[in-house]
Amino acid sequence: MMQRRAFLAWLGACGIGASGCSFNPFRWGSAKVVVVGGGYGGATAAKYLKLLDPSLDVTLVDKRNSYLSCPGSNEVLAGWRELDSLRRDYRRLRHRHDLTVVQAEVQGIDADRRVVRLGKGEELDYDRLILAPGIDFRWKAIDGYGRAASLRVPHAWTTGPQTKLLQKQIQAMDDGGVVLITVPTSPYRCPPGPYERASLIAAYLKRYKPRSKVLILDAKTQFSKQKLFLKGWQDLYPGMVEWISAEKEGQIDHVDVLRRVVHTEFNEHKANVLNIIPPQRAAPIASETGLTDASGWCPVDPTSFASSRVPHVHVIGDACIATPMPKSAFAANSQAKVCARAIVEQLQERDPGPPSLINHCYSFLATDYAISVTGVYELARGKKELVAAASGETPMDADRRQEARFARDWQLNIRADTFE
Repeated sequence: MMQRRAFLAWLGACGIGASGCSFNPFRWGSAKVVVVGGGYGGATAAKYLKLLDPSLDVTLVDKRNSYLSCPGSNEVLAGWRELDSLRRDYRRLRHRHDLTVVQAEVQGIDADRRVVRLGKGEELDYDRLILAPGIDFRWKAIDGYGRAASLRVPHAWTTGPQTKLLQKQIQAMDDGGVVLITVPTSPYRCPPGPYERASLIAAYLKRYKPRSKVLILDAKTQFSKQKLFLKGWQDLYPGMVEWISAEKEGQIDHVDVLRRVVHTEFNEHKANVLNIIPPQRAAPIASETGLTDASGWCPVDPTSFASSRVPHVHVIGDACIATPMPKSAFAANSQAKVCARAIVEQLQERDPGPPSLINHCYSFLATDYAISVTGVYELARGKKELVAAASGETPMDADRRQEARFARDWQLNIRADTFE
């Protein structure tokens, strides 16, 4: 029987589509593909476009000269790694795959002319455009919490200064304090993320501030890997982590940022450290280009991740609607390969065929304790939507140390697969 690690590596390699794992280049001339967004979705798409057809003129655009990985950011809060260890630059990607990498802010997209507008009047024309812009926050969704308030009460849902701010507040908290995390309704980036965060904050508190507590106010009634997390909290941090669902009082009414108090319909909770994770939507460039629907996310055709609203534009990663796939780095990486393959096929006027997609999410609860969930997705019969073909979680009696080793291997492998 194939070992799971080898199986996942094989699936990752084959995630470019159901037709197989071949990287034989196709020739169509010098078609121009612009990729906006250099995270796990965008960087993977740019790389695999060149692997599939080296003749393509591929340009990757990002406002940063490097990317700070969201996977691993909760480990910064636990004190396991430095923030800079999450930095991913584009040097190897550019040199190994003959990509053009442009550091610039995208000012707009003219879909009629097929042009991406950059600063200082610069323009990039394209035959196909891939957008992997990530998320934005619904700042008006929570009464009392907005962009300015996040400078005092961090969300830390984008890696960088917000991560450091939350880390410093946790480190400065007196023993016996309460770290309160609020979780929004779905969909949002990385569904297991808040619960891994609670676990790793608890790991830090258990070591340095053992009389403290982590409280989770959840706008949902259930969450990803729930039984596994609850079992882990009971075994590792008894009495230290408390989860309150929306059925009880998890839904937020409003926030008093100055007092660090969260008000629910029937109660209020005072925190020493308050971490508000706001509801989310696709990044502004998506709505400005007309790619989003009323949900705030981008509907796509999952056979190619082509926008359902704007021609010659594809949307991958957190910004797109790919239900039932979650919004995760692994999902973005898988979608990018399907999208790259479909574009190469379509440029040659060939049917890309049905997609084959996978997501596998690891979550740490301690340095030697991890859990995971897997989903395999395919096209619904006769419809342009995805269904879960298979799924699974870490068995309750599985070796958590082995899962932690797999999780570390995955971090290394997806970094190489995306950015090298």
